[in-house]
Amino acid sequence: MDNPTILASSFRDPSGFVYNKDGQVYRQINKSYQSQYDHLMKSGLCDSLVKHHLLVSHEEINAESEIDDKAYKVIRPDQVPYVSYPYEWSFSQLKDAALCTLEVQKLALKHGMVLKDASAYNIQFIKGRPVFIDTLSLEFYEEGSPWLAYRQFCQHFIAPLALMAYSDIRLSQLFRIYIDGIPLDLASQLLPTKTWFKYSLLSHIHLHARTQKHYADAAGKGGEAGEEIKARPISKMGFEALMESIGTCVRNINWKLSNTEWGEYYTGTNYQDAAMLHKELLLAEFLGSLTESTPLLHDLGANNGHFSRIAEKQVYTVIAQDIDPVAVEKNYLYGKQNKESGILPLLQDLTNPSGGIGWALEERDSFLQRCQDETVLALALIHHLAISNNVPLGKLAEFFAGVSRFLIIEFVPKEDSQVKRLLATREDIFPDYTIEGFEKAFSVHFRVVRKESIKESHRVLFLLERLA
Repeated sequence: MDNPTILASSFRDPSGFVYNKDGQVYRQINKSYQSQYDHLMKSGLCDSLVKHHLLVSHEEINAESEIDDKAYKVIRPDQVPYVSYPYEWSFSQLKDAALCTLEVQKLALKHGMVLKDASAYNIQFIKGRPVFIDTLSLEFYEEGSPWLAYRQFCQHFIAPLALMAYSDIRLSQLFRIYIDGIPLDLASQLLPTKTWFKYSLLSHIHLHARTQKHYADAAGKGGEAGEEIKARPISKMGFEALMESIGTCVRNINWKLSNTEWGEYYTGTNYQDAAMLHKELLLAEFLGSLTESTPLLHDLGANNGHFSRIAEKQVYTVIAQDIDPVAVEKNYLYGKQNKESGILPLLQDLTNPSGGIGWALEERDSFLQRCQDETVLALALIHHLAISNNVPLGKLAEFFAGVSRFLIIEFVPKEDSQVKRLLATREDIFPDYTIEGFEKAFSVHFRVVRKESIKESHRVLFLLERLA
């Protein structure tokens, strides 16, 4: 039996913490949060949130699971299959996470509670939809009190959504620098002038940023000026109006999808129908033969999720990751429209994957920490890494060995039209990029379980198992 390991992501909360034991995640609720937790459970709020798929459900565990004498209760929440972060989400995922947070807040207010924080990290995607996971984020509502999580909500949701929609979709990556959300003064500077003429963005970002600066200056002066930073009382009706205003703001931020190389990949591919069909059949066969594989599968370079859905039919939960925000957005919207529950589209650049961030680089786990000993798909990917990004085959083999036990990988040779296009405007400095070079490099870490040429193409599909 493993010793419990307290997760670094929850060390800031005095109300309790999350820990891992024997492969299961638990949450200790401290005595300091006893009255709030009892109200959450006895008022019917918890049951209502779970019923509406807004909060992860949990069960209470016996006292033997307590870590220290501060414990009031220990709960075991429904396990999250894969933890993801806001900088890995598409635009619509972040927007849906924002709306989920607001729905939690609205329902909580009806039961006399309020969210004391509104972090995007309190949301995880489970079975295709956003779900709130922090049971300890709810506090008693007091008439006249402002929403203390308002600034955090704006920094975690409104600011990044506005930047993605009105400036550049890639600005979501600012989350990797600012772990507590994008500063409003920075967002205000980066947003175009036209956003000053949108009342909701003027209110929740631009003027909000100026107010923050004013309060900061007043606090710095001290004395009588410091009195200015006291929050004004807000009635319950005013609180509800604020929630409606924020909700309207979020719903009105929309991103117009553009066409990109990867977002339109399958309309411009050189695959013939017979080759595509043969590849689909081989993939299904390969996956069906893996009796010992894990139920979680990572599709790296998933594009719009076409092959992820073949894996999902094999009873896998698929983490479909791609570098292109348009492809990830389309993948998510397709799954949402069709009510898919087994595919989680995420944004991931394998040449610079998500690293550990936060205090001591431990608050948010890196991609490599979250993807270990898994079944991995790498279809139509290796030539982009090896040729476009100059990553040697040996380095690629080492990388894939670090994340996968079983690897289904497609080798795309220089004879392929896609590789010819990559080499058209540059010198061919890749003498080892051959099928023989590929097999030699990967044989250091893997054994070949199966190797099949894809019909009417120059491509070869491999099923590899990592060496013990």
